[in-house]
Amino acid sequence: MTQQETPEDPLVLQDLRRFLANKQQDPPSLFDTSAMAVPVAAISALLGVVERSQAETMMGLQDDLKQAADCMIQNHPQVIAVRSGCELFLRYSTRTFLELPNFSECKKQILERGERFQMISLAARDRIARAAADFIPAGATVLTTGWSRVVAAILREAKHPFDLIVCEGRPDASGAKAAACYARESNIPVKVILDSAVAYYMEKVDLVLVGAEGVLENGGVVNKLGTATMAMCAKASGKPFYVAAESYKFARLYPLHQSDVPVNHQTVQCVDTTTMQTISWDEKITADNPSSDFTPAKYISLLFTDLGVLTPSAVSDELIRLYQ
Repeated sequence: MTQQETPEDPLVLQDLRRFLANKQQDPPSLFDTSAMAVPVAAISALLGVVERSQAETMMGLQDDLKQAADCMIQNHPQVIAVRSGCELFLRYSTRTFLELPNFSECKKQILERGERFQMISLAARDRIARAAADFIPAGATVLTTGWSRVVAAILREAKHPFDLIVCEGRPDASGAKAAACYARESNIPVKVILDSAVAYYMEKVDLVLVGAEGVLENGGVVNKLGTATMAMCAKASGKPFYVAAESYKFARLYPLHQSDVPVNHQTVQCVDTTTMQTISWDEKITADNPSSDFTPAKYISLLFTDLGVLTPSAVSDELIRLYQ
């Protein structure tokens, strides 16, 4: 049982956390090829719901799946990632029922195809890395942020030497942890900078490469807080801004504003890192930390996906194909 788990948690939540924790190296590695992405873990948890379901009709099974999907979406911090995996699986299960009206045969087919999808999805990072590696020229300086295994796969696949700058990624230091992993497991020269130093360093970089929690219908992306700021600085500086994401992170959302995107909000403590002193606040002061932000399509140069290299405008067409 994981640290966050309690015996009262629904089984689907226990499964989701177990899949995400399973086979994790200590310390965690960006290059761990067995690690599951959040949408794939959500699909794997839904397969467990299918196995356990006592429903005798497709409508009953779909009700069980919908309740389980809602439970995961409401209780996991990466709302968009969980939602994209669940929506894809629910659409797939409906299509399977239309193809196979016999319920027991349909249920068997859902499980078999779902297990095959798990295997295919684990190879998605390799396909993206091969397609994107040529976009990193010799001697380039690359700027990134957050903890992204697909970005790590691309950087490892790059054919020429380059330098890497990583934003520290407050409040969870995800970028600093990623930098430690690059230094430990690769020969990539890495520099860690403050999140607030993006504009200062933008003139020194040749391209920006980030991952994504979700790719949205309008071609924009949701990712680690600070990604949108980075994209705006890159656009103003004339630097290409690339996003790497697997197709199972495509989500049917069409936001117009930051507030249209469901993200987690957490309170944070402010620490003076020069003295490691926690700042005490008056009760009149509130602190907020959105976990992610929305980067509009107009700031994105290209998306590297397992479906190919896409322009932001092509995302809606691919979503239509995925959900047909």
